[in-house]
Amino acid sequence: MRLTTLGTGTVALSGSRVCAGHLVEAGAVRLLLDCGSGITHRLAEHGIAWREITHVALTHFHLDHISDFTTLVFAWKYGDLPGRSAPLVLIGPQGTSALLGRLADAFGDWLRDPGFVIDVREIAPGETFDLADGVAIQAQKVPHTVESVAYSITRGGRRIVYTGDMGYDPMFAEWARGADVLLCECSLPPEMAIPMHLTPQQCGALAAAALPRHLVLTHFYPPVERMDVRAAVADHYAGPISLASDGAAFEIEED
Repeated sequence: MRLTTLGTGTVALSGSRVCAGHLVEAGAVRLLLDCGSGITHRLAEHGIAWREITHVALTHFHLDHISDFTTLVFAWKYGDLPGRSAPLVLIGPQGTSALLGRLADAFGDWLRDPGFVIDVREIAPGETFDLADGVAIQAQKVPHTVESVAYSITRGGRRIVYTGDMGYDPMFAEWARGADVLLCECSLPPEMAIPMHLTPQQCGALAAAALPRHLVLTHFYPPVERMDVRAAVADHYAGPISLASDGAAFEIEED
């Protein structure tokens, strides 16, 4: 399995970080987790075979996690000739089908019929979908928006867990326990803490309970980068820590 952190920033505009989006490559599956503003550019910039993406999974419906999805579909339809013909599986929490309809109302009927099938799969917390080639995805409810979920992706005895956006939740740590990679949002310094996002100290506490083999932090607002994030997390969690950047890649060897 290979994880590429394409977009590690937030809606706070940054010259070095675009909005949320991460690619998991496992067997024949090319799974894009979230698709915020700037992700389509990052796909091209890093030479990723964007035409071969098989699945897109949305954690929730905030703009910084969905805004490039329409751009990606438009690129599949018009950005290359011939246009895409392979179906796309779009995974998301309850309301994803309605979201796609609203986007089509805004941008045009081409989004309803882009020349290939968009197979929408709404996933409930606790539910698992088999994607292809031994890859499975499971959802877990997390505190952020009404619909927000985290995802677990497994293949060959290995597991990647992605928080999406979330506030502190000990139950999440239990669900994520033992992941090979925990890709965890790390939004704000403690003096700016709010219930719907995590501070570095809370990331450390979650990791101390979940005990991932590797903690990878993402979704940085600029103020949190002015503190020693690694040290704040390490006060709680003794395992390996990476502060993701746009385009960073992490290999997870399968059994």
